[in-house]
Amino acid sequence: MSRMDALLEGTGLARAYRLGATRVEALAGVDIRVGRGDFVVLEGPSGSGKTTLVNLLGLLDRPDQGAITLDGRPVAAMDEDERADLRRDRFGFVFQTFNLVPVLTALENVEVPMALRGMDRRAQDEKARRLLASVGLAGKETQRPDLLSGGERQRVAIARSVANDPEIVLADEPTASLDTRNADAVLDLLETLCAERKVAVVVASHDARVVARARRVVTLRDGRVVGER
Repeated sequence: MSRMDALLEGTGLARAYRLGATRVEALAGVDIRVGRGDFVVLEGPSGSGKTTLVNLLGLLDRPDQGAITLDGRPVAAMDEDERADLRRDRFGFVFQTFNLVPVLTALENVEVPMALRGMDRRAQDEKARRLLASVGLAGKETQRPDLLSGGERQRVAIARSVANDPEIVLADEPTASLDTRNADAVLDLLETLCAERKVAVVVASHDARVVARARRVVTLRDGRVVGER
């Protein structure tokens, strides 16, 4: 992919953490480009840097070295409010632990991003219902997360992730706690986002089911890219 085609790009990304007196190098000079409609899987064992890279690309953390650009615009100089606005308006996030608000219904969870954006209350409700129906959860609108299965909770999370029509969806181990049927349903939804909405999807996973669906696979080992196919 040429630099001109990249929607989201990381160059020379490095990130280290302190665990007590030990310095852990999570990423060491990673380059990655993601285009519109891409389905990219970051694969590698635990500790390879997958989650760290997702957090950097999603502007949830800052690199110690390197640069991230969105539509060619560097994000390093942005303050936290600007970064938060980008995360709200242009990114969607799906996590292994779902991150749903336990006291809210499925419908209310999907409405959260739209409420933060100031959408009209009736429009929120109508769009959230459409999104839940699109992920096979019509009739589950009033259920709270504790009454939903793991697969259903992950589908609520995906509906929420696209509530503000993001250009990029970042998912961290979204199938790790799901059985085959639910994992396939989640992957079908992510593929549909790429095909029909031209959303760029980046998934961190060591699940062979996920890797098999990818258009591109970036392999990480010890914080470095060791292969791409």
